[in-house]
Amino acid sequence: MKFFAALLLAALSLTAAETQARTITDAAGRKVEIPDTVKRVLAAGPPASVLVYVLAPDKLTGWVRQPGDAEKQFLMPSVRDLPTFGQLTGKGGTANMEAVLAAKPDIIIDVGTVNPTYTSLADKVQAQTGIPYVLIDGSFARSAETLREAGDIIGTGDRAEKLAAYAAAKISDLSAKLASIPESDRPRVYYGRGPEGLETGLSGSINLEILGAVGATNVAAAASKGGLTQVSLEQILSWRPDTILAASGKFAASVKSDPLWKDLDAVKNNRVFVTPNLPFGWFDSPPGINRLIGISWLEHLFYPKQFTGDLKADVREFFTLFYQVDLTDDQLAMLLKGSGAQSK
Repeated sequence: MKFFAALLLAALSLTAAETQARTITDAAGRKVEIPDTVKRVLAAGPPASVLVYVLAPDKLTGWVRQPGDAEKQFLMPSVRDLPTFGQLTGKGGTANMEAVLAAKPDIIIDVGTVNPTYTSLADKVQAQTGIPYVLIDGSFARSAETLREAGDIIGTGDRAEKLAAYAAAKISDLSAKLASIPESDRPRVYYGRGPEGLETGLSGSINLEILGAVGATNVAAAASKGGLTQVSLEQILSWRPDTILAASGKFAASVKSDPLWKDLDAVKNNRVFVTPNLPFGWFDSPPGINRLIGISWLEHLFYPKQFTGDLKADVREFFTLFYQVDLTDDQLAMLLKGSGAQSK
């Protein structure tokens, strides 16, 4: 009898521990009550899905966008076929709220830009669903803090600290070496999204944030401040970039073959590169923690004399540490195809 009483007491204690809650203040200054133990996390947008995956793949309830076959080979087998819920907030919000509720997440996490629009959306979704909704500042310079904050919230502090240490060291090394590179040696870059390459980011756009982090000039910043926008070929020609980064291989091919682009220094000097994008974009798409490996690629692309380390070794280390997959030689070659780094 004493045994069953003790068992019942233990069960009740466990239930109480699981339902305990604590109150945190998120990046928007919102007071959010979250469970003390978080087992299931729903990502509100693509940057959050990457963040939760690298910290706690077993707690990720699903994807914002279904990974394709090309992406799945670079993800852990356990997450490749998780359900897809769509995007809760941001451009192109497509989430099915009934499916979100059916997934029974303990918490919703959104990472990226924090402004009144995203704050209002967080309040709205939390009120509609009754699920705690936390906003985390995802700016690139805060990568280490972003990892630590998310790790504390979802209960993976040790792993978060390991990844945060990598992020802090990467950004510190970048800053130290950039300090010795004069402005005259830094590139003027146009970044084109989409098959036509005429979508880009203005000054302040989070999508081009790491371009500034590596000391390059975003030529489209001359147009205005803001987020993503459409520009004309005439504008790009007037900005005279010496380097073009193409999110699409189709765009990169058209730049190299279309006579309308031939007078740009970027084309004449064969400096048109495709941004690596598997399993998540290294430069953008999404502008999340995945950009840490993009920094390594850009360092070698822009400043090969100052950054003389082994890029391929960096890529292998990042994929093992963050995505928990070990790359084959063929996979490594696939990742770097068209990026300007194959020979390094």
